[in-house]
Amino acid sequence: MSYAYIPVFSSLIALIFAVILIVKIKKADAGSVEMQKISQYIREGAKAYLSRQYKTIGVVAFFVAILLYFLSWKSSLGFLVGAFASALCGYIGMMISTSANVKVAQAAKNGMKPALDLSFKGGSVTGFLVVGLGLLCVSVFYFIFKDLSSLVALGFGGSLISVFARLGGGIYTKAADVGADLVGKIEKGIPEDDPRNPAVIADNVGDNVGDCAGMAADLFETYVVTIIAAMLLSSLIFPGSALLISLPLILGAVSIITSIFGSFFVRLSKSNNIMGALYKGLIFSALFSAVGFYFVFDYFLGFDFLKLYLSSLVGLLMTFGMMAITDYYTSTKHKPVKEIAEASTTGHASNMISGLAVSMQSTALPTILIVAGILVSFWLSGIYGLALAGVAMLSLCGIIIAIDSYGPITDNAGGIAEMAGLPEETREVTDALDAVGNTTKAVTKGYAIASAGLAALVLFSSYTQELSVRGFDISKFQLADEKVLCGLLFGGLMPYLFGSLAMKAVGKAAGKVVEEVRRQFSQIKGLMEGTAKPDYAKCVDIVTEAAIKEMILPTVLIVGTPILVGFLLGPLALGGLLVGSIITGIFVAISMTSGGAAWDNAKKYIEKGNFGGKGSLAHQAAITGDTVGDPYKDTAGPAINPMIKVLNIVALLIVAFLV
Repeated sequence: MSYAYIPVFSSLIALIFAVILIVKIKKADAGSVEMQKISQYIREGAKAYLSRQYKTIGVVAFFVAILLYFLSWKSSLGFLVGAFASALCGYIGMMISTSANVKVAQAAKNGMKPALDLSFKGGSVTGFLVVGLGLLCVSVFYFIFKDLSSLVALGFGGSLISVFARLGGGIYTKAADVGADLVGKIEKGIPEDDPRNPAVIADNVGDNVGDCAGMAADLFETYVVTIIAAMLLSSLIFPGSALLISLPLILGAVSIITSIFGSFFVRLSKSNNIMGALYKGLIFSALFSAVGFYFVFDYFLGFDFLKLYLSSLVGLLMTFGMMAITDYYTSTKHKPVKEIAEASTTGHASNMISGLAVSMQSTALPTILIVAGILVSFWLSGIYGLALAGVAMLSLCGIIIAIDSYGPITDNAGGIAEMAGLPEETREVTDALDAVGNTTKAVTKGYAIASAGLAALVLFSSYTQELSVRGFDISKFQLADEKVLCGLLFGGLMPYLFGSLAMKAVGKAAGKVVEEVRRQFSQIKGLMEGTAKPDYAKCVDIVTEAAIKEMILPTVLIVGTPILVGFLLGPLALGGLLVGSIITGIFVAISMTSGGAAWDNAKKYIEKGNFGGKGSLAHQAAITGDTVGDPYKDTAGPAINPMIKVLNIVALLIVAFLV
């Protein structure tokens, strides 16, 4: 069989595996009528939001496709394929998540093991859909058209959808979460997921559209863009070498198979270590991939392949390094989270100061790791080694998304257990699963940021190589050039401005939710006593409308800025813009996601009974920190990932018009 069919065959196996998992989830027990009713509320809210979001995106995509048609019809088609596949991953993943949540709550009645097994299966559907569809789209499109420029447009389609999904979903989930917490926990003193809270359904919907659909779209585009960037770089460095151009596809194909095998190692041991069970799957997937990569390089490359192989191992090692570092800063087991919790005992301001300090400090170790990865991969194989490291890092995307998507499923399961009044022992199981889910979501965000940084660096290298091929003297990229300096400043500004717009959007939407929740508690008689039912739909409508409205301006900003800078100031300034956005983007994204998760888990650490427990002054201060950290970690921070890559992809699309 020709090597050209390997990625197609592998991606089809991933999709078949996802379908098998869907069938198993469908057969699971959905619990009582009351549980199913609550799950249906969440499902309908999520479907309504994504339907409205995709209608808005569809209009934007239509006009972008028309503009790209003037570049080439293949680019226009590639853009539509990338956009559709990204949206499909998010939608199917969200539908399975909202179907599995109630079944995990029911499985929790029988203990930890069946609940973990079902929740991980639900997350695995999203994970293997992402890598299966991603690899299938790129490989089939390339083998049909043999046109890398149209592949860049395919990556642009995935990236644009990712910005909408990450930003819109993040605004939705955090506006609902913050609004529910501010009134429910602080003003009314009722528990999280209490059915009396009018924002509780919107909050549970948000877990799916933000952490499931948003993460799926985010890592879909990072996965696709990294492979495409490596292929483009291969074509520029090794023109005419079809094998080296296709090598990233083959590596991705190998890791899909090894990740499927690795997923069977996610099993709970006698110690009931949930995180350990999830990490076993990841560790075995990486080990199998390392072995598989060796045979790929040995079989397909007729020259000394050891340095290229070692470059791919650098990417695998960076995955574990980034996850370990993020776990340290965000887990309740370690010093940073405990320091924030302890600081909460002296008030709200102390909590905020400590949380901000941790968020800034959390950028140091990831930076050292990324620098080490760049230096080692360059020392081994130059810029192509860095590209292979990025591909290897993203090749584990399937199992990592499975671990991440497990989070919103268990979060929803806990909410359903609370609202349906399930026994305390059931809630203890869902709480334990959810506590680990909070850490896995934070860890996978750290992975997404680091991999996005590598992908952006490879894209930037492709941009400079493209300029060189077109006759532009890239030695002009010097700090002494005023246009490069201007571009660096504009690029450095972008993550801050983009993050500001995202944070403001959450603040405005959360304010409306607070007003509505207060109105219902004051006007609906018997609501606080539990004898009347809140109007859940109203809060769902508020955050849906806000998310759709507020995601437009930031998206226009990141698509329009490189076009303006490129045509007004030229390719040097545009190159500076790309570098500036990558540097500050990595720092802002890491500080926001790790800091926000640390705030969240400091609150949960106190809720376990530490420093006074629930209802204490420390708990109130921790809730304040968490409400600030929520849009940090789930809206602004993660949305910077696709922002960086959109800037680079737009630059690649317009480079032909600048030289």
